[in-house]
Amino acid sequence: MSLHPALQSYADAWTHSIDAISELVQPLVEADWNRRTPCPGWSVRDVVSHVIGLDTEMLGDPRPIHTLPRDLFHVTNDHQRYMEMQVDVRRHHTAPEMTAELEYVVIRRNRQLRNESRDPSTMVRGPLGTELTLEESMRRHAFDVWAHEQDLRAALGRPGNLDSPGAHVARDVLLGELPRVVADEAQAPRSSAVVVDVHGPLEFLRTVRVDIQGRGTLETAPALGPAVTLTLDWETYVRLACGRATHEQVADRIKTEGDPQLAEAILRHFAVTR
Repeated sequence: MSLHPALQSYADAWTHSIDAISELVQPLVEADWNRRTPCPGWSVRDVVSHVIGLDTEMLGDPRPIHTLPRDLFHVTNDHQRYMEMQVDVRRHHTAPEMTAELEYVVIRRNRQLRNESRDPSTMVRGPLGTELTLEESMRRHAFDVWAHEQDLRAALGRPGNLDSPGAHVARDVLLGELPRVVADEAQAPRSSAVVVDVHGPLEFLRTVRVDIQGRGTLETAPALGPAVTLTLDWETYVRLACGRATHEQVADRIKTEGDPQLAEAILRHFAVTR
């Protein structure tokens, strides 16, 4: 049996991003692996360790038995502690060890995807003992790996793939969180609308409408007289939504119209990754 059509786009996005990561890190000298990335607290080695760890868990491998040091100040909650385990256990691995493990994991994952015959609704293991559908797991995974490809590109000065298959998955994942940001976190007024206009390698315009009960929904139709309009480029949108920059740091790349207090509240809560 072949991969279910509902899963194919996520497999393609993962393949594109993981191949790009392999190409980026293969020629790196040892010092380059210690470069800081935009991902808080993580070096190039740490990001690649995280990507390896994500894929070993997709393979169903057991998690490492490891005690985290107490001086990791960027680790502040259970989710971060869970993710840090796969990273810290590889912190002293050499460049050849890192590239060899990445190559081996990619070979195994490609084999797994070729033989994947499960239904998209099959429940699989998620972080911290949670369960989620195979489709949502692959969707989240494709997004994660693309986002970390962008972290590596930023650290290494190799921009690109902002319109790749993974970028399209990331757009949909991040937009799925936007109604919560606007309605719940920023407390936009009931019966109001907020427009986000994004330009660059990926261009889109979305409206979040807040109904009389205070629930937010995402629409593609523009709103007349929105409470706030945010205009920004796709790379800045990603950096904000993934917590790689604060809105103060990229203020020159964001144009806001409408209620300034609501715009400030939306941008303050824009990060949706943990």
